[in-house]
Amino acid sequence: MHLIKVDPRALKENPDRLRQTKSTPQADALLLATIKAVGIVQPPVITPEIGGGNGYVINAGHRRVKQAIAAGLEEIDVLVDEAANDNGAMRSMVTNIAFEPMNPVDQWRAIERLVALGWTEEAIGVALALPVRQIKKLRLLANVLPAMLDNMAKGDMPNEQQLRTIAAASLDEQKEVWKKHKPSKGDPQVSWWSVAQGLQKTRMFARHASFGDDLAQAYGIQWVEDLFAPADEDSRYTTNVEGFLGAQQEWMTANLPKKGVIAETTNWGEVKLPPKAERVYGKPTKSDCTAMYLDREGRVQSVHYRMPEAKKPKGGKDAGADNAPEDVGEVSRPRPDVTRKGVEMIGDYRTDALREALGRAPIEDDALMALLILAFAGQNVSVTTGSGGVYHGHSRLAKNAAVLFDADGKLAFDMDTLRVAARTMLVDVFSCRENATNSGIVARIAGEMIGADAFLPNMGTEDFLSCLSRPALEGSCKDTPVLPRQRVKDTRAALVEHYKEAHFVHPSALFAPDPAKLSDWLSSRAATADEDEADEDIADIGEGGFDEDAEAFREAAE
Repeated sequence: MHLIKVDPRALKENPDRLRQTKSTPQADALLLATIKAVGIVQPPVITPEIGGGNGYVINAGHRRVKQAIAAGLEEIDVLVDEAANDNGAMRSMVTNIAFEPMNPVDQWRAIERLVALGWTEEAIGVALALPVRQIKKLRLLANVLPAMLDNMAKGDMPNEQQLRTIAAASLDEQKEVWKKHKPSKGDPQVSWWSVAQGLQKTRMFARHASFGDDLAQAYGIQWVEDLFAPADEDSRYTTNVEGFLGAQQEWMTANLPKKGVIAETTNWGEVKLPPKAERVYGKPTKSDCTAMYLDREGRVQSVHYRMPEAKKPKGGKDAGADNAPEDVGEVSRPRPDVTRKGVEMIGDYRTDALREALGRAPIEDDALMALLILAFAGQNVSVTTGSGGVYHGHSRLAKNAAVLFDADGKLAFDMDTLRVAARTMLVDVFSCRENATNSGIVARIAGEMIGADAFLPNMGTEDFLSCLSRPALEGSCKDTPVLPRQRVKDTRAALVEHYKEAHFVHPSALFAPDPAKLSDWLSSRAATADEDEADEDIADIGEGGFDEDAEAFREAAE
């Protein structure tokens, strides 16, 4: 057997090779990357062509030859062997059966050797076509007890989270836990979950701390750097859980707002609000309260809530007075002029007549607007307002309509009063909040119509920008002198500083609804209108202004 250089394109494939199944694209990409980085480590084996030919047949190394061609190599080193009677079939089979992939522990030792020779983790990752995260994971094995390494070398590896927990513990701690959980002769499998649980220590991270260095020193907190954490975040932590939580509690006590309380949490990490309290998800008002609490990771969180208004006693101010006369006996009630059934029939008659009049009778524009406001003051109307309260037509909404009446209880108004009443009613009804008060797409249509985009606040704040993903945050740098930084928090800080003197509104906050969603909404409303036309009450309206206005509205919407 001797070594020569040949053009890989001149070599012929062995028709009797053992591996006929195509390799995966990932395996081919890995081999191609290693060839580009360090060349072909093990030369392919070739034999002279049988039958008098002048060429060579590949005996072992078809994938290496193929990827060498893909890498653009003009020549490669090959070993020339004598041709066998079976065309190398037995030799190929023995080679593939005897081959064993390198176990993770040996991979780690090889990586450490390369690092000692000056290779960086990034360069090793490129050469082996492995992510740097995998290289860092293997390097965790340097902190693992040798007895555990022996089991890992057999292919019994813990998952990444378990490996991180094991590597973070000291060797003495690992030794004690290993005595309890090392495998027995009858069951060689290691319960890595049990090992990791025995070494588990709760970590409280510095990036979650609201307190400063003074409280950290007072509670004996010492920060430890996690060397294997991502480089773009503060990875300092402490296992002094009690001290960390104590410092957080003291910070909350010192920074509690006037209407604030320190709340507890449930077993699921949810905050416990006072009884009957209603959580506020939007912008709080001055009368709202604040609850501060610690979440499962020890971070200080705060929510706003409001308490229900005290209910007025029934019967007015004199209800329950001590001097109220006692009942002296029952007095028989006279029979009403109209029975209950008759009253219900009158209600049906009135409703039919009102609908008929609304559909046919001439109504001026100002009167039509006033009637629309009155409709919201009806007892059958309730609105979950944008501020989170529930207004009923006979209460808060009726107050908005009361300005349209004179002292004698007659409708009497001017256009200015009508406009104020209409605006107040719309303020109470429309809401874009992402909770039960959401008016849906109609509120966004209204906002676009009246130019509410101009009233949106500056969103270039830490609170809002922290809600954006990296691509969205970097997209916000467009048309600004701010350039994206390597760390997300640096980019965000630069944007916050820039927008102190400017006004930023994220495109997703604009009122204009998505055209596709608007089209779907109009289609669904048109389908509902078609179904309503079949209803007897609507059909009885007949010809007139109502139908003409409805048709004009549909045409305008389309």
